[in-house]
Amino acid sequence: MKRLISFFIIEMAIVLAAAAQTASEPVIDKVVAVVGKNIIKLSDIENGFLQVRIKQGYDNAFENRCNILEGALINKLLIHKGEVDSTQVTDEEVAQNVQYYLQAYETQYGTKEAIRQAMGYSYDELKDLLTKMLHDRMLAERVRMGLVNNVKITPYEVNEFFSKIPADSIPTIEETYEIAEICRKPQISLEERERVRLELNKLRERILNGDRFSTLAALYSEDPGSASKGGELGFFARGRMVAEFEAAAFALKPGEVSPVIETKFGFHIIQLVERRGNTINCRHILMSPKVSSEDLLRSRILLDSIAQEIRLGHMTFAEAASKYSEEANRIEGGRVTNPSTGGSQFTLDELTQLYPGIGFAKMNAGEISGATATKTDENKDAYRIVTVIRRNPSHVANLRDDYDRIYNAALDNAKQEKIFDWAQKTIKNTYIHIDDEFKDCKFRLNWSVQ
Repeated sequence: MKRLISFFIIEMAIVLAAAAQTASEPVIDKVVAVVGKNIIKLSDIENGFLQVRIKQGYDNAFENRCNILEGALINKLLIHKGEVDSTQVTDEEVAQNVQYYLQAYETQYGTKEAIRQAMGYSYDELKDLLTKMLHDRMLAERVRMGLVNNVKITPYEVNEFFSKIPADSIPTIEETYEIAEICRKPQISLEERERVRLELNKLRERILNGDRFSTLAALYSEDPGSASKGGELGFFARGRMVAEFEAAAFALKPGEVSPVIETKFGFHIIQLVERRGNTINCRHILMSPKVSSEDLLRSRILLDSIAQEIRLGHMTFAEAASKYSEEANRIEGGRVTNPSTGGSQFTLDELTQLYPGIGFAKMNAGEISGATATKTDENKDAYRIVTVIRRNPSHVANLRDDYDRIYNAALDNAKQEKIFDWAQKTIKNTYIHIDDEFKDCKFRLNWSVQ
């Protein structure tokens, strides 16, 4: 079953490949395809192929360049439909996403000059490139979602999909773990909360008396993502921040500084930098109250004693989780959901990243870890104990043990088939030109039918 290399995956790789291209033999660029008024350049295909080859080790150069080109053709066809249908993508939405990527690059490289040296584009050139690329990606994705949103499959179709996979192509599923946890979050004292609130009020007074907000943010803010940029967060629309922060920020006038506000992350003061349509750019200073070492120690001792009670058989792990855990999953006996898949199974690599310091590879089903320090989603100190509910050995995929995985693969395939069917019909009424360099490609679709 032939599957295309998605051009959505390759788009950002093309940007990241700019520096690599300058170090290799230069490509004489040209337009290799046109869909409506949207062009595909040879450099797009070459840079995409470079990144896919590095990540996945493809050997058949021409075939994979053809696959990349067909993925790009379908992507441009989606963009073309969005343009013809006037599918809405606002400037504010695009600017918000551009700012997200620019901030990520600044965090990674440190300065605009470092970005230029690493990526081959000036900061302004990169911003323009991202603006065009992200607008097109959002437009194509909205059209795609409109086409596949209602695609559903039955259990019979899942079985049929799996039965058509050749026996020697059925993947091997690596060993997975199902786990549960009990988490305790020590309470922060009222004295500590008031201490932090007072510190922030002092900083606010200094700003109102003439000190620069950005300077104090760089010195005192505990938000590592924005402190180095003077507390600046970049443009964002409603729905991106927690409610309390958002309400305070959107109520400000340019240059105005908010009172101290509290969110689940701690205490903040906010200064509005600029309002642009439905988005705003602001600075903030975050300071978080700290749990005392005594309270942390008490939580650790309590969890170690709970673990011992479970080991002695005085209660089950699920009963202890329901009684003592302070996470929402306590009602499911502490069972942990994999945030990447939505299922209950984790690979060892996933667990190592999510639970550093716990040696899952040496734990059998039913074993319980000692109390381990952790951070909550709100970056608060906590302790937890973890148990392995089940270890699922490595095996060849099958419908009994891996139905969720196979269902998702079958659903993705059904959605891709829907796009193929739509594309083949749309090609007939769309101007399409493909350069002779790719005339021998064995495309999935007939791009010459018009």
